[in-house]
Order: sequence, then structure tokens, then C-alpha cells
Amino acid sequence: MSKFSDHSFAGQKALIRVDFNVPLNAEFQITDDNRMRAAIPTIKKILNDGGSVILMSHLGRPKDGPTNKYSLKHIVPHLAELTGVPVQFADDCIGEQATQLSTALKPGEVLLLENLRFYKEEEKGDKAFAEKLSKLGDVWVNDAFGTAHRAHASTAVIAQFFPKANRFFGLVMEGEVASAEKVMHSTDKPFTAIIGGAKVSDKILIIENLLERATDIIIGGGMAYTFIKATGGKIGSSLCEEDRLQTALDLLKKAEEKGVNIHLPSDSVIADKFAADAEISSASSDHIPDGWMGLDIGANACEQFGNVIKHSKIILWNGPMGVFEMHNFQHGTRNMAHCIAEATQLGAFSLVGGGDSVAAVNQFGFADKVSYVSTGGGAMLEYFEGKVLPGIAAVNE
Repeated sequence: MSKFSDHSFAGQKALIRVDFNVPLNAEFQITDDNRMRAAIPTIKKILNDGGSVILMSHLGRPKDGPTNKYSLKHIVPHLAELTGVPVQFADDCIGEQATQLSTALKPGEVLLLENLRFYKEEEKGDKAFAEKLSKLGDVWVNDAFGTAHRAHASTAVIAQFFPKANRFFGLVMEGEVASAEKVMHSTDKPFTAIIGGAKVSDKILIIENLLERATDIIIGGGMAYTFIKATGGKIGSSLCEEDRLQTALDLLKKAEEKGVNIHLPSDSVIADKFAADAEISSASSDHIPDGWMGLDIGANACEQFGNVIKHSKIILWNGPMGVFEMHNFQHGTRNMAHCIAEATQLGAFSLVGGGDSVAAVNQFGFADKVSYVSTGGGAMLEYFEGKVLPGIAAVNE
């Protein structure tokens, strides 16, 4: 059992850092509540134990203090619906009202604090601000993996005001950390990492770190064309980071030295412009005609990558294979999701992370067919780059 599940929160006020940074439309309706839903098991465990819950989160990027657009009051009705209990709201995260409401909180009750980022001190990691927050609860629970890579007041600095016995990962954080560690420290092979997205520069560190662990690295998306051009291919007007050609060659050389197989797409779905109504065709990825650009991996590449995936024991997926938001260029990404789901069914452990990959598995209906879908894009990326995440270190120290 986990430290969190083992602990009884009876009679305790749990101050929980959640990630309720959810998208709102013009009418302040939530358009995607996945992050809120993810936190519900943590909240309910504490309430069922006979504890009370004080929730703190950020929303958006307010620049000038309190702003109606970024107020967490807009999510109160839906939060009450998800938790099944009335939700009290403090119109500040520190100060007199927050103190009064938290002091009066009874077992089984829930209080939501106003947006932490209405204070500049939150992102600055201000110690005095963190101490004020800490006084609201008896125990601190970090369940916001999406912000675990930030050394903010509520995600890391606050930990010092609680003894180690009173610091916990919530169930979201426990699941994220356990899944990430399973991928990075498993001895099961083959270990295949599927890395996509637009730019090599965004993924250099993760590829370098994976070269120490993976047996196979599949590279797709726009970043593949930088590698293909670096090795002498003709890529037409496909996306290419000219200043990263040598970087791509260096990565390919390191992979060869370490015996890691790098897989680039053999063919591409190409278009005469970056648009949903573009004329489309197919070509070898290293022979794309002038004036045409690769916007998805082709049929042969799907088969090529699929064969690698289905023999894998550990799979990490970060980044799409093409412009999956456009119908004509979504087949490659959908096919990867399908292949990963099949490999998972055969016993592989699969972790999907990064905003676009997560959006893809949700869009194509594969989220429940992979082992774990990460809630934290930037945090997961930094973890796989080998960095220490402040939000994790704060609980463990």
C-alpha cells in the first residue's frame, strides 16, 4: 500500500495542491474537466476517512492580480457535482476569510481557495507566502503533477512548514511517479520510445536521456525531417530546423555507438500546403518534391513502426506523428495509438504523456487501452530528461 492510502486523515484538515487549471469558454463553462476528475479519488479518500479538504490551485496566467476571467469561483458548481458535497469558496487564498473558513471546516467538508497566481509570490516561490498557506491545513498533499516541475510556493516551498510525516503525494502524483519510474527503471526489454512533435530542439534532452535506456527510438512528426535532411534526404518544404542538422547527426551517432535503433519514417503523406483542404499525395520521406511538405507518416512507416511497437515490453509515447488535428493527416498518429493499445493487450507497459499525445489517445478512444495516461506535459518531459522535479523532491526530502 502507499503512504497516502495507508494514512487515516480522520480529524485532519488536508491542504491539497491540485491542478484545476482547466479550460473555460466565454461563458465560463469548463470544456475539459479531466484534471478535476483525476483529483476526485484523492479528495474522496480524505473525506471518507473523516477528514476535511482545502483545495488550492492556479488557473491560467493572470498578469495583474485578481481577474474575474481567472477566478476559480467559476468551477465551484462542477466541483460540487464531482465530489458530491457542497463546496465552500474563499475569495482569497490567504488572508482573513481563508483563515476563518479553514478554521471552521468540519470533517467531510470541502473548501476551495481563490487562484494562487493572483499573487506574484506563488510563482516566485516566496517563503512567507508559502508559510501563510501552510497555516490553513494540518497536512499537505501534493496532487498536481502538471506543476511538479515548478518550484512554486504551493508546489514545493510549502513543504518545509510540514514535518515529513505530514507531507503526502495524492493518488494522481503517486500514479504519475510510479508509472514514470517503471518506464525509466524497468529492466524489461525491448523498450521503445516514440517521440514526435514539431521540433528537434524541444526533444534533444529527452532523446539523449533515452539513449541510456531505450532499445528503440521511433521519431515522427515534423522533427523527423530535420533528421532526414541531415542524412542527405530531400524533404521539399517540410518543417526543418536548419540550425539543428548537426545536432540530429550527433544524436544518430550516439545512438549507433550505444546500440540503440533509431527509426525514421520511410514514407510520408505529403501536401502542397499546410491546410486541411490541401492536395495530398505520398512519397518516400527522403524524396519529397519541391513545394510539397510531409504532414504525416505514410502507410509503410505505419507498418514499420507498428512492427517495432508490437515486440516491445515498455513503451513511452510523447508527441504526434503528424498534424492529427486535420483529418487528412491523422492516420499515422491514430495508427500509433492503435499499435500501442495492441502491444499493451499483449502485456507491454505503455505510458502516454505530453499534451498532443494525450489529446490524440482521448480523441481516438484509446485512453483506456494503454497502461497510463499522464496528466502533466511539461513535468513529464522534464522527468524523462532526467531532471529532479521540485514538487516530487519536496515530498521526499
